[in-house]
Amino acid sequence: MARLVPAVLRAADILEIFLGDDVTLSASEIGRRLDLPRSTAHELLTTLVERHYLVRRSGEETTYRLGPKLLELGSRYQQRLEFAAEADAVARQVAAECRETVHVAVLDGIEVVYVSKVDSTHSVRLISEVGRRLPAHCTAVGKVLLAGLPDAELSARLKGHRLVALTDNSITSRTVLRQQLARVRDTGVAHERSESNPDAGCVAAPVVDAAGEWVAGMSISIPTSRHSDEAWPRWEKLVREGAAELTRRLGGRPVSS
Repeated sequence: MARLVPAVLRAADILEIFLGDDVTLSASEIGRRLDLPRSTAHELLTTLVERHYLVRRSGEETTYRLGPKLLELGSRYQQRLEFAAEADAVARQVAAECRETVHVAVLDGIEVVYVSKVDSTHSVRLISEVGRRLPAHCTAVGKVLLAGLPDAELSARLKGHRLVALTDNSITSRTVLRQQLARVRDTGVAHERSESNPDAGCVAAPVVDAAGEWVAGMSISIPTSRHSDEAWPRWEKLVREGAAELTRRLGGRPVSS
């Protein structure tokens, strides 16, 4: 088990005192409740004030209250919860239409992380799970997210990384990858056939936030046994519509085809 850092634990203890009914507390009261030496309490409180986790109020006795940084973090956490709920809702709608597996994923470095999944209703379905990571260049949703990066950031993320192959169809050439990403930017949709799984393919479209950033991708994953030239345009249309709906729920403007 990894070692816990005592100073961090004490700082967390200070912040968690304010989960009670107290809006403001003095340094002496905080030190007394946590059994902290006066010098230790002073150093921790000064650090938390400096980083805006606490606000100091001067008076007859100096007191402390929660600072704006915690509101910022809480707001970001709430946004994540809202995003996950909206992603699940829209993914269910798309899955009901296509009866295939629908994912929503975000980019972490050069990997995609799946944050939402709705299973296919067919007896033969893909095995995947929320939280799973895959190399972005091997997936349709990953190509969408890489295509949404500015060129300088894309280069920085790829620097020093080899494009690993998960199947015989995986892209291992940066030139080929950049060519495909350029096409994704032009068309607003990405495809992948047996590049991450020899038995499946995907089609994906970008989810855009209010700032215009491609913050997520939605994909429909289909076993190769159900692939057909006639079905792909329908899947493409459905994933575009789903990504556009999730985009609107996030206050963004859908990508035009």
